[in-house]
Amino acid sequence: MDLELYFDKINIDEFDFLNLGSTQRLGHTILTNCSEDSFPALEDCQIAIVGVPEERLAVGNKGCSLAPNEVRKYLYRLFPHKKQCKICDLGNLRIGASTQDTYKILADILTELLKMKIIPIILGGSGDIAFANYCAYENIGQIINAFAVDSRIDLGEEADQFNSQSYLTSIVCREPNYLFGYTHVAYQQYFVSPDVISLMHDLYFDSYRVGVLQDNLDNVEPLVRGADMVSIDVGSVRGSDAPGNGNCSPHGLYGEQLCKITRYAGMSDKCSSIGFYETNPLLDSGGRTSHMVAHAIWYFIDGYMWRKHDYPYKEKESYKKFYVTLQNDAYTIVFYKSKKSERWWMEVPCSKDKQVKYERHYLVPCTYEDYQIAMQDRIPDRWLLAYNKIML
Repeated sequence: MDLELYFDKINIDEFDFLNLGSTQRLGHTILTNCSEDSFPALEDCQIAIVGVPEERLAVGNKGCSLAPNEVRKYLYRLFPHKKQCKICDLGNLRIGASTQDTYKILADILTELLKMKIIPIILGGSGDIAFANYCAYENIGQIINAFAVDSRIDLGEEADQFNSQSYLTSIVCREPNYLFGYTHVAYQQYFVSPDVISLMHDLYFDSYRVGVLQDNLDNVEPLVRGADMVSIDVGSVRGSDAPGNGNCSPHGLYGEQLCKITRYAGMSDKCSSIGFYETNPLLDSGGRTSHMVAHAIWYFIDGYMWRKHDYPYKEKESYKKFYVTLQNDAYTIVFYKSKKSERWWMEVPCSKDKQVKYERHYLVPCTYEDYQIAMQDRIPDRWLLAYNKIML
């Protein structure tokens, strides 16, 4: 697949980082599809930036298609990390005649990147672009966990009502289905129907209100550590930090909290794609939202640099192993603690044929607190959620 045919070149002069008095900006290190250079060579590339200026199904947020270049403007001005990796910017995708055409083209491109073990950073555009991201995993037949940060849960009442606030319904209803687990964080309860919360529970999906996260944001780390695909809606951040969104709220995450979450995503060995959606430059006072998203991307890259490569589905000798028997020998939960990072996982029992199918999911990221819960003869919620999914 000749990726160059599907992208427009970008004009880096618009980003105004070349005249900042330093040749050490992040923009100097990124291999960019710009007018002066040929399409970036993807050999040895570890991260690829993909702009997707698609907004036709945006709900209440027209103007978000302008976001990719606005985010780049701030991203390219930042100083690079002490450790460096090869980052390519493929430019902005040429939008299809219909949104379905855009999804198909984007899914095929993301499929190629995933096969090459390149992590795409998707710059939307509207939130429904995440549907194309999911389809890329479908193309390679990979069962995944998805993780979303959003003030709303994008489940619509009808599968045919597809837009930026209902695309998740289409993912859930697809057959065959490659979505094993879905975790949603930072939703605001007054924006979500009780029926949707009930449906999330029935599907064994995990969801956390923004108020729960505020108590201890570190609890997000094991949740995002289990995700393959991460989707960020900037509407999850309060309007004071991110005014550039037609659906912003006075409440939500702080910008620095979003950055912490994206750093956790970067640190996860499983995370193989991330998308940032719904930034609207037309509503963005002083460019604050685009600036914040650029910081969140910087932190994702920073987390990627510090990956420990200790996902324990291989090389289990690198872990301390703990057996906890519960409820009069009814259950035995095996815990693993990494000797590298001291992070925890727990094993969900399943048959050998299901271990082949769910080889990336029967080891569940957890915390030391989950181990303590098991020691008190109680089954951790995370373990039970994964067990119910595997037993379906």
